[in-house]
Amino acid sequence: MMGPNKQAEQLRIDGNTYFNKHRFGAAIDAYTQAITLCPNVSVYWTNRALCHLKRNDWERVEEDCRKAIQLDNNLVKAHYMLGLALLKREEYTKGIRELQKALDLGRGADPKGYMVEEIWQELAKAKYLEWQHSSTKRSSDLQSLKEACESALKEKQFHDMSQMEGFVDDVTIAHVEQLEALREVFNKAAEDDIPTEIPDYLCCKITLDIFHDPVITPSGHTYERAVILEHLKKVGKFDPFTRQPLQPSQLVPNLAIKEAVQAFLDKHGWAYKVD
Repeated sequence: MMGPNKQAEQLRIDGNTYFNKHRFGAAIDAYTQAITLCPNVSVYWTNRALCHLKRNDWERVEEDCRKAIQLDNNLVKAHYMLGLALLKREEYTKGIRELQKALDLGRGADPKGYMVEEIWQELAKAKYLEWQHSSTKRSSDLQSLKEACESALKEKQFHDMSQMEGFVDDVTIAHVEQLEALREVFNKAAEDDIPTEIPDYLCCKITLDIFHDPVITPSGHTYERAVILEHLKKVGKFDPFTRQPLQPSQLVPNLAIKEAVQAFLDKHGWAYKVD
């Protein structure tokens, strides 16, 4: 007779079989039985959470992911799915925090189970939405302030003209100059929210997209980690630009570029936009 651990493991395997056949209800039942037998095994909770995700049952996704994280705070998939569930509730700050945690954990994970690109896409979408909300509010607030300042300048012009009747032209010229200076100040204030080109040094030479997880080779070239790993696996163990021999173990995180990218994104939220 099988012990509870073996029974639970067999139920997990059964659940995986049902999941692969898109029989999510049956998979949930199998994982639930496994959890009843062995409630402290985190993978049973994350597997069931994934089934709930496939059924868009976000409340249960959140519950199962929180339980899994209680058991093991380093579960990439648990933080990732919890982040998605929180975003569905429009809890952007909390959802983004969970996705960021998943991204940081994923970057240190085994490249064979690489999830960074998938997590980055969802994080970028959430950050772009967050930027849109704050950008719209900033734009509205700036416009209101600009109109109030222009109105105050017009009142000042009217007052000055009544006080200095012999110097109407001077007052008018001064008013025009002040209006122009005011517009320049507000245009400058709005600059960060206006999409422009992302600097080349912040983009991967192969994908031409802004770096998500930049790594540098011994030859000094920086690539997106997932892209260079794919190249080394499918094309050959060499640097695409220098053709020098290159092994995955020689890739080192480019922390300077990573920090520069983050600083740029913090200032220019529009750069999070993904196609």
